[in-house]
Amino acid sequence: MNKNILARFLLLLIFLSNNIYSQDKNAVNFSIADSNQLATIYIDKNTDELVIWAVNELADDVKEITGKRPEIVPIQTISKKGIYIGQASSDLFKSKSKDLSGQWEKFSIKKEKENLLIVGSDVRGTVYAIFEITERLGISPWKWWADVHPIKKEKLTLQLPQKGIISSPSVQYRGIFLNDEDWGLEPWAEKTFEPEVGNIGSKTYEKIFQLLLRLKANTIWPAMHPSTKGFFTLPGNKEMAQKYHMVIGSSHAEPMLRNNVDEWKPKIHGDYNYFTNKTQVDKYWQDRLDELKSAHNETIMTLGMRGVHDSKMEGAKDLKESIGMVEKIILNQREMLSNTFKKPLKEIPQAFVPYKEVLELYDNGLKVPDDITLVWPDDNYGYIRRLSNEEEQKRAGGSGVYYHISYWGRPHDYLWLSTTQPGLIWYEMTKAYENGAKKMWIVNVGDIKPAEYDTELFLDLAWDIKSIKSDGINQYLKHWITREFSPKIANDLSAVFAEHYRLAFLRKPEYMGWSQTEPTTQIKLSNFSAEECLERIKAYDNLMQKIDSLSNFIASERKDAWFQLVVYPVKAAAYMNHKFLYWNLASTTTDENLRKKYELLSAEAYQKIKELTVFYNTKMSNGKWDNMMSMKPRNLPVFDSIKAPAKEVTAKSSSKAVITINANDFVTNKTAKNYKWKTINGLGYSNNSVTLFPFKHSYFNEKPSISYEFEVEKAGDYEIEIHLLPTHANNFDHQIEVQIDGSKAKSFSINTKDRDKTWKENVLRNSAIVKLPVSIANRGKHTITIAVNQTGIVLDYITVK
Repeated sequence: MNKNILARFLLLLIFLSNNIYSQDKNAVNFSIADSNQLATIYIDKNTDELVIWAVNELADDVKEITGKRPEIVPIQTISKKGIYIGQASSDLFKSKSKDLSGQWEKFSIKKEKENLLIVGSDVRGTVYAIFEITERLGISPWKWWADVHPIKKEKLTLQLPQKGIISSPSVQYRGIFLNDEDWGLEPWAEKTFEPEVGNIGSKTYEKIFQLLLRLKANTIWPAMHPSTKGFFTLPGNKEMAQKYHMVIGSSHAEPMLRNNVDEWKPKIHGDYNYFTNKTQVDKYWQDRLDELKSAHNETIMTLGMRGVHDSKMEGAKDLKESIGMVEKIILNQREMLSNTFKKPLKEIPQAFVPYKEVLELYDNGLKVPDDITLVWPDDNYGYIRRLSNEEEQKRAGGSGVYYHISYWGRPHDYLWLSTTQPGLIWYEMTKAYENGAKKMWIVNVGDIKPAEYDTELFLDLAWDIKSIKSDGINQYLKHWITREFSPKIANDLSAVFAEHYRLAFLRKPEYMGWSQTEPTTQIKLSNFSAEECLERIKAYDNLMQKIDSLSNFIASERKDAWFQLVVYPVKAAAYMNHKFLYWNLASTTTDENLRKKYELLSAEAYQKIKELTVFYNTKMSNGKWDNMMSMKPRNLPVFDSIKAPAKEVTAKSSSKAVITINANDFVTNKTAKNYKWKTINGLGYSNNSVTLFPFKHSYFNEKPSISYEFEVEKAGDYEIEIHLLPTHANNFDHQIEVQIDGSKAKSFSINTKDRDKTWKENVLRNSAIVKLPVSIANRGKHTITIAVNQTGIVLDYITVK
């Protein structure tokens, strides 16, 4: 009985403090509701339909928290006490919001006398302001998509900074790409959520667009795999985008908003080849433009041409012919746009995505008109392949980034769990921004679930690049945990997630079979020693134990959210590691009883993943997400149970002492120009990687350096390994110089080109490794100095063995 009373008391404390904005002593309070009163919401009589929808969402959110729904009243002047919402151009705010006039998606929230004034420069800006309010009241943007149900409370107070809030986006176009949806989003929409359409239709897109508005996003690249009908082919999709003021774009393989996989019919259209079938291809593109001419959608046109799907353009004999044809195609596409929409080309948003082989065309002289936005892709594994140089940053069209937190392809997919380290997203996207990528950010989110956290972090940075500092990545996570669950577990759960991401940084769950794809290879034993296997198993066991203990603090309203946002991703990753690590141990032990025990534990881990997945689909949220979670996307070998008995092999020994030095444990450093060495907390296997700040690209004549000390007990031959993040340079020319005890420095190039064997190894382990054999003559302390030739080089840790 005493335990029950204590548990209820703890939950009461959690509810009372379940707001990340409640700690500010200088905050201005505005009472929304209490036992005696309920604020009224006033809107202009000519308010846009989307703003009216958002206002109703706010009223519904207040009702879900307090049980009382504010009245929404059209009004012409600010007179009565209450909440006033509208655009700067409305009659309500014309005289008060001149600083918002003509701005892109800017908003202001402030308390003036006894009123709360919420004003947006345009429709989306006003909507974002409303959802800024709901989030500050404790409503998660994931309330529908992750079942983060509001916690009930009688008194509801909005807290604001003394001067209010004025906010506008750092990046103009911010959005997501739905991709590789065959094992999650599409079967869920087809069989569970929208069976009447049997595909990802307008009902599903409506929920997606509502989520994006709550996340202050404005752009969608629709799903486009063979399992999915083309976005424009299903009635209601483009109308739904218009209703929610979503900007429609398309991926690197879908120029002119055409889903080639679904819409290009070879038996009707012939070959998708501009060399031999130009007339038919032009008509195909023009038909889509004609359809859009009579609609009212905002769009961003992807220009250029690749193959039907994710493949190179057909018909070109060589690089030179490819470049010439793509330039010709872009000019033809732009002429179509100008003729169709009767606007200057600079007023028609256009993008060019130099993805995979197209980047080679660009680097070899492909000319892209100045007003087109260059959208730089990452290498599919979180490392941006190229950014605008000084000249390119002057382009009228600016630049952007196409980034992945989910991927299908070589060397291995990661479509199952979302384990991209938040620190990596922060570093790469902040670096992109500082090098001019401010026009468009798109993130490949796969099925949306279970990539909720990384998606929100990406879009939050796109809205406000200054919202997270290099030492604030963990604090951001704590704020997120506080909003989703409780401040009481923020410290403990943030530590769980930090370790979860760190362990996956060394090896994602999807890579634990040491297999690859394209071509697909079978699983094999890992590179881990027996000691490393046991250490990693213990680390994951600790995470699962911590989650089990923290479950007691989760309110009943949020148990489903807890399972999908915390339990499934962490435990599924843990059991995938168990499955392979125990199999590894079974293969290296000479003890027959121990071998049988390890084989049983490996088999049990597979069953645990199965049970978790069944619960996710059928029990969690009463089956709402049935068919969303597959435990074996693409049916790759890594996801199978391990049927082959463990074959005895010689155990890898790690008995030789290894000295490990984390990158932030430097003893001295040398700076250059205005650049300084700083630590990024939450990046790398060390969780404390070091690089030069700021990130704006620069070469150095006098090379900045950083020095470390280590101590050996005896003289002899050693190998020093320097682990760096496998980042990229525009010109493939990242170099470091390594000096031991002041001896002559040795130079190493650390970039890979194309997608060669070393690049594959690097992205699977998130590490580019420089190895340096050294003969050390004396026992005692020694010094390693590492100098860099330019910015963008990130040190993770060093080993001496």
